[in-house]
Amino acid sequence: MTERIPLPDLSTRKDYTGTDFSPIYTTTVTVSGGVASHGRASGRARSSDGALDLDLRMPGELGGDGRATNPEQLFAAGFAACFHGALSLVARQEELDPAGISVDATVAFGRDPDDGGYLLRVDLVVNWPEVDPEIAAPLLEQADALCPYARMAWQGTPTTITLAPWPYGTAGAPADG
Repeated sequence: MTERIPLPDLSTRKDYTGTDFSPIYTTTVTVSGGVASHGRASGRARSSDGALDLDLRMPGELGGDGRATNPEQLFAAGFAACFHGALSLVARQEELDPAGISVDATVAFGRDPDDGGYLLRVDLVVNWPEVDPEIAAPLLEQADALCPYARMAWQGTPTTITLAPWPYGTAGAPADG
């Protein structure tokens, strides 16, 4: 018998009236550069709790060996999982069974025609057998408004970039003195 996994205690019906961002969960993943000193080409990604610990490699299309996961795959997995969770939540609130839902996330890495920099494009395809498209459509819109990955895609995400104080604890770093 398979152990039942409890559903998260999240709801769109719980009111939040704060004026500031209120974190519910925080995680840290550290990426090191590996033998090529390049996180995408030969990096290693490790989460602070140890649940994620994997090699990173560039896909063959970008000149890599493709023998490990890459950031776009990780992003696609996160986006698809988050959107699936949001859709499952709104489906349950409408007393619909979300068991048949699957979400395909396609992430494309490419060039920005405006400045030549890099961009990601995301396409989500929701498979929900036996649910009328007219019933599903407003729920997809609700999930799009609820899912933080989707919100990030159309609103942007506040980001800070800070250089860690020196010495950072690496071997060979100068000592205070």
